[in-house]
Amino acid sequence: MTLVKQKVLAMNGDEAVAYAVKQSDVDVVAAYPITPQTIIVERFSEYVHNGEVDTEFVCVESEHSALTACLAASAVGARAFTATASAGLALMHEILFVTSGCRAPVVMAVVNRALSAPINIHCDHSDAMAERDSGWIQIYAENSQEAYDSVIQAFRIAEHTDVLLPVMIGLDGFFLSHTLENVKVLPDETVRNFVGTRKFPLVKSHEGKLVPFRLDPENPITIGPLALFDYYFEIKRQQEEAMRKALPIIKQVHDEYAGISGRRYGNGLIDAYRLEDAEIAAVCLGSTAGTVKTVVDELRSKGIKAGLLRLRTFRPLPTEEIKNALANVKAVGVMDRACSFGGFGGPVFHEVRHVLYDLQTRPHVSNYIYGLGGRDTSPMMIHQIYQDLQQIVETNRVEKPVQFIGVRE
Repeated sequence: MTLVKQKVLAMNGDEAVAYAVKQSDVDVVAAYPITPQTIIVERFSEYVHNGEVDTEFVCVESEHSALTACLAASAVGARAFTATASAGLALMHEILFVTSGCRAPVVMAVVNRALSAPINIHCDHSDAMAERDSGWIQIYAENSQEAYDSVIQAFRIAEHTDVLLPVMIGLDGFFLSHTLENVKVLPDETVRNFVGTRKFPLVKSHEGKLVPFRLDPENPITIGPLALFDYYFEIKRQQEEAMRKALPIIKQVHDEYAGISGRRYGNGLIDAYRLEDAEIAAVCLGSTAGTVKTVVDELRSKGIKAGLLRLRTFRPLPTEEIKNALANVKAVGVMDRACSFGGFGGPVFHEVRHVLYDLQTRPHVSNYIYGLGGRDTSPMMIHQIYQDLQQIVETNRVEKPVQFIGVRE
C-alpha cells in the first residue's frame, strides 16, 4: 500500500473518536451521555445535525438501551457504534454478554473511568476490567492518535467473518478524552475504502437455504435463541474460537492500516519498547505508557537495561507475544490501574503472571496497583517501580508480590 496525504487537526481524544466514527460509514449510533465520554456523542450528534453523515442517531434513556439498540441494528445488518464509561458500561453488563453471544460486531468506545462508590469521574480501568470476560475484544489506546486509528481498525476487525465479535476501544478518561493533541486524520474516502462495506457469512436458514447471517423477513433465521444444555456449551466454545482467530486478524488489519497511514503500534497486539536486551521491564495499558517510556529512556542513559511492554490488546490476550517479549527479562513489574478485591493482585498481573508461569526460565513478576480514581502517576513513582525491580534482580527474591503505589497507607 501507499502512504496517503493526511491533515493534522487539534482534537482531544473524544473528538478524535467521533471523527473516526464520522469517517467509517456507520449506519446507527445509539448512546447516552456520561462523563468523560459525553463529548463523543455530542460531537457526533453535530455531524448528524449538519448533514455530514448519513447515520441514524438514537437518543435513548439509558446505556442499557443504547447497547440494545446497537445490538438490534447490528442483527439486521447495520454497522453500529456506541460509547460509554464507568457506570454506563456497568449498566450495559447484561447486554454486553448478549451482544457477543449473538455475534454482533458492534464497536464501542469506552472512556475509562472509575466505578463508584465513592463517586469519581476520573480515570482508572475498573470499568473495562469488570467486563473482561464478557466476550468483547478489548483494545487500549496510548494517545488520542491511537484512539482515532483504533476505532477505524475496530470496524474491520469486528466485522471480519472469521471473528464477528464486538470490539471496545479503551481510552483513559481526561488524560486522553479531554486533552488536546495533534491528530493526523486520513481523507474521508480513504477511511471509507479501508473500512469497506459489511460482509456476512452464509448460514443455513430454517428452510434449508444458505442465507446471509442477519435478520431478514425474506430469509428468516433465529439469532439469540433459547439454548439450554443441548447447545449452549458449543455456542460458547465458538465464541472462544473466534477470539483465537481474532489474534492474527487484529495484526493483519493493523498492518494494512499502517501501510496507508504510516503509523504502527507494535504489531497490533503488543507494543514493546527497548525490550531487546532488557533485564527489568514494566507492563501496562493505556496512556501511562508514555510516561513509562520517558523513565525507561532516563534509566537507559544511566546504563540500566530497562524496558516496557504495553499491551494494546487485552482480549484476546496475546499469550505467545507476551512470552516472547518477556522471556529473557529477569524481573517484570505489572502495573494495574484496577483492583481485584480479595484476589492476589490486579487483573493484568493475574494474566501476565499466568502466561509466564510455564516458561522454563521465567522472570520474577510483581504487581504495582496505581492511579485509582485518576490519581496522578509521576515519573518518580515509576522510578520507584524500576528501583524495586532492580532490587528483585539483585536479591533473586520478590519480597512484596503486590504493592500499592502512590497511596496513603
